[in-house]
Amino acid sequence: MSSEHDDRVFKALGHHRRRALLDSLRDGPRTTGALCEVFADMDRCTVMQHLKVLEESGLVIVRRAGRERWNHLNVLPIKQIHDRWIGQYALHAVTLLDRLRSDLEK
Repeated sequence: MSSEHDDRVFKALGHHRRRALLDSLRDGPRTTGALCEVFADMDRCTVMQHLKVLEESGLVIVRRAGRERWNHLNVLPIKQIHDRWIGQYALHAVTLLDRLRSDLEK
């Protein structure tokens, strides 16, 4: 995963509305119209702009079926971010906690 791609993923995840859109796709793909209904407080243009950022980051994959635009969650970039940025640090933290537990039991 390139640094430029990491930047796009972090930018996409950095906005609460885009995270909410991703959450709404967790249970399955939705059309853009269905997402607009879920996020009725945003106009269609704003929803589309957020979806574009998500698509450019690879977090959303778009499939067209006739006039409908289906948005699918792609969890791979999130897993890559986890593996690169969270997993290594979490392992270190668990090791420290295990050492602390051992010291306290002595």
